[in-house]
Amino acid sequence: MIALALPAAADEGGFVPPTLEDMHLPEILPWGAEYGTGFGKQMLLILLSVALISWFFVAASRRRQLVPGKLQFLGEMSYNFVRNSVGKDIIGERDYKPFVPLLFALFFFILVNNLFGSIPLLQLPTPSHVGTAYALAGIVYITWIVLGIKKHGIAYFKLAVVPSGVPKAILPLVVLIEIISTFLVRPVTHSLRLFATMLAGHLIIMLAAAGSEFLLMDGAALIKPLGVLTLAGGVGMFMFEVLIQVLQAYVFTLLTAIYIQGSLAEEH
Repeated sequence: MIALALPAAADEGGFVPPTLEDMHLPEILPWGAEYGTGFGKQMLLILLSVALISWFFVAASRRRQLVPGKLQFLGEMSYNFVRNSVGKDIIGERDYKPFVPLLFALFFFILVNNLFGSIPLLQLPTPSHVGTAYALAGIVYITWIVLGIKKHGIAYFKLAVVPSGVPKAILPLVVLIEIISTFLVRPVTHSLRLFATMLAGHLIIMLAAAGSEFLLMDGAALIKPLGVLTLAGGVGMFMFEVLIQVLQAYVFTLLTAIYIQGSLAEEH
């Protein structure tokens, strides 16, 4: 009933809710139209994020001083956060160092691309395109499997799906569950958690903004105060969305460290 009412409202000059087409703009340089591919705003922002991250950390490390300036201090603090709070604490002091570059790159790449959704004019978190989330999770998926094989050989697959101390009577069921959860469900949830939160959060902000504009500009006099409430709620949701954008970058990187640690562990 709601789906039928929305087009009717649009035809009568009523409220038109934002859609995914409003969020995912047409491609700048389209190609392969039948497959929906092309160079669009999302790809442009990804390239911009790489340029911004590279510029910031090169600039922060250019003048290395014993007493750091503001830029150097911010760069060192950012690096140490990923190095110590994620890499060292999760993977362990003995094994964490080779994986700091990967964790560092993932965290800041996701963080900047998430925050693009809260910057005026840009206003698009690139992981809201599921392909970005799949690509990142796929890199992590291949990484921890290769690390497990490199560490334990082919026996890694047994270590990954056969928990110690499980009674033989239920072992086949447990192994089946472990295979599904580890090698099938894990990469899917790793990617979709990032994608779904970025897509849903941005759509909520768009809906609050569109609703506020409609109530304040086109609504009847009696319902205009609702536009003020909607606008206030939208500002609150915007601040909450910024928090979620930062949190999701941390969660994705934290899970990556957990998966790497699991691949290197001697026993599961």
